[in-house]
Amino acid sequence: MAFTKQEKETALKLYDELQSVGKVINKLGYPSRQNMYTWIKNRNIEAKRKQYDCTDSPGHRRHPRLETKMEILHRCFEEGESIKSVSEETGYSRGSIYKWRREYLVGGAGALMSKKKHLPRGTLKSAFDNNETNSEMAARIQELELENDILKQTIEILKKDQGIDIMKLKNREKTMIIDALRNKYSLSLLLKKLNISKSSYCYQHKVMALPCKYKELRAKIIELFNKNEGRYGYRRIHALLRKENVIVSEKTVRRIMKENNLIVKVRKARKYSSYKGEISEPVENVINRNFHSDKPNEKVLTDITEFSIQAGKIYLSPIVDCFDGMVVSWTAGTNPNAELVNNMLDDYHAKIGAGDKPIIHSDRGCHYRWPGWIERMEEYGYTRSMSKKGCSPDNSACEGFFGRMKNEMFYGRSFVGVSIEQFIEIINNYINWYNNIRIKESLGYMSPMEYRQSLGLV
Repeated sequence: MAFTKQEKETALKLYDELQSVGKVINKLGYPSRQNMYTWIKNRNIEAKRKQYDCTDSPGHRRHPRLETKMEILHRCFEEGESIKSVSEETGYSRGSIYKWRREYLVGGAGALMSKKKHLPRGTLKSAFDNNETNSEMAARIQELELENDILKQTIEILKKDQGIDIMKLKNREKTMIIDALRNKYSLSLLLKKLNISKSSYCYQHKVMALPCKYKELRAKIIELFNKNEGRYGYRRIHALLRKENVIVSEKTVRRIMKENNLIVKVRKARKYSSYKGEISEPVENVINRNFHSDKPNEKVLTDITEFSIQAGKIYLSPIVDCFDGMVVSWTAGTNPNAELVNNMLDDYHAKIGAGDKPIIHSDRGCHYRWPGWIERMEEYGYTRSMSKKGCSPDNSACEGFFGRMKNEMFYGRSFVGVSIEQFIEIINNYINWYNNIRIKESLGYMSPMEYRQSLGLV
């Protein structure tokens, strides 16, 4: 429904009096809440735009003054305000703001002043009106260029975010920036700009010249990270160091890993879904998200996940024990069919004791509702349990295994030239490593097999 300008003005005027959208709608009978919120927002944006229009030369908003550009860049990239909100408030597009940013990083404040024909009218006149001399203008430009150079060195040398507050840098970081700019600016000017005393600067130089006390530790951390194919974060690396009687804090391990770019690659991808509709009667969710188990083969979880490589798609069907997360049985193949899950269940039944009658929890995938699966479950005396439709948290422990597995052996790695058979072998090797070697914090930094051995279960 379209409203006239008069109706909008009446509603806004009444809102200013009542300060309540609901009261305005009740009294006037219009508009909707969404329309009213939109009118208020647009009015506020327009008011702020007019405020900015007053600061620039009338009729020449396409060519804002240097001070206006610098203020907008400061708000967006130093104070961390949303570029979208600043754009809406000032009336300058996000594209313009990013363009000014690029120009500033390359050429400093001078690049934002542009050529004479692009300068806003009245800029030079205002400078003379304010009795600003050439030397004062040059000093101001030099100050802006110094700020730009410091910011560039912060991004390039320290790998900091663009919105970092320079004053929050550590003295060691400030010293590194000063050293990078000593050939262009005087030491006294840099010390003053970065708010660091000369004695602190000299002390940092002395400390930086000392041999690194973490040299051997750094080499050990890199060795452990590469040995486990980049799958361990700082907590597990710290646990491995403790096992080797290397006493160091987690904070130090994390810092060294960050300095050496030892980052565990993480990526999320679309999950394979086996749901094909309600093809048989669903069963009760016996597990009900209680994944705790006091003994092996009491509660186990299963699901299917997909790996897509250049050679084709591979599907993995595992059984994960809630007791310690061990993958007790698994099958991998190129078709997510009944044979894949039935073979896994047969293999699982052959591995465990005849007296074990676990609850086997799954989602509502068609594989767990076909006659072959149901007949085997009844024959073996196992209890079926199913998640609600489309509710992944009901099987989150199994989903968690898939996430860890893909982060540690699949994402961020190239499998060009790897055949289906070779990739299945990679999956088998990973799961064997996961069961026998990979340490878990919840198990006291032991692998599932080590944990069972410590309890005398195997």
